[in-house]
Amino acid sequence: MGLFGERRAFLEKLSDADRQALSGLGRRRDYGPQEQLLGEGESGTSVLVILDGWCTVWRATERGRLILALRQGGELVGEMAALDGRPRSATVTALESVRALAVPGDRFRHFMAARPFVSGLVMAQLTERLRSADDQRSSLASATVLERLAACLVELADRTGDKQSDAVVIRLPLSQHEIAAAVGATREAVAKALRLLREQGLVHTGPKVITVADLEPLRLLGRTGTPHGTGARTAHNGTQSARGRRPGV
Repeated sequence: MGLFGERRAFLEKLSDADRQALSGLGRRRDYGPQEQLLGEGESGTSVLVILDGWCTVWRATERGRLILALRQGGELVGEMAALDGRPRSATVTALESVRALAVPGDRFRHFMAARPFVSGLVMAQLTERLRSADDQRSSLASATVLERLAACLVELADRTGDKQSDAVVIRLPLSQHEIAAAVGATREAVAKALRLLREQGLVHTGPKVITVADLEPLRLLGRTGTPHGTGARTAHNGTQSARGRRPGV
């Protein structure tokens, strides 16, 4: 689905000196859950460096919200407007309490110009996000809601999940409405797809918690390959899911 950026966030790739220099260029801001950080169509050019918390990046469509990406601590949002001066291309909303560093666009451009390595990081990030957007358009055009949901759950599990025995627990604070917006479907369609996966014993759901009992059938269903490195944190060393059940859908 391409909801996430690179596995190593922008801030993690900077030297200590560059991080300190960047911190001195802006001011820190706190946002509450569901508070808007940036708005689609706005004319501002400030770049926000997310320091802590999760955000959604989304656009309004005729059918409602379409979540383009999820961003977490260490990542940038708003850099496109800082670089080209055009209105914001999407809205960024806090999923939970978020702390960010707001850097004026001109200061961020000067920061990049003085550090070719940083310019390269920003360009690589923009390229990765363009590829993710291409993947998302392809998925929306060719995959069913169930396939898109499976791919989304695999990505969430790989990048944010906690490995517990044979299962992976996803505790990202996403509602069913937000999951639906991430896969370009209605809440009703996603609820139906989740019910099918529950009936097959592949997932278990609770309030803002999804437990994936078996990732491999979801990989097959969502047509996603096994990642080179998973973000799921292992609770029991050496444990892998190998049940290999296929969903009857």
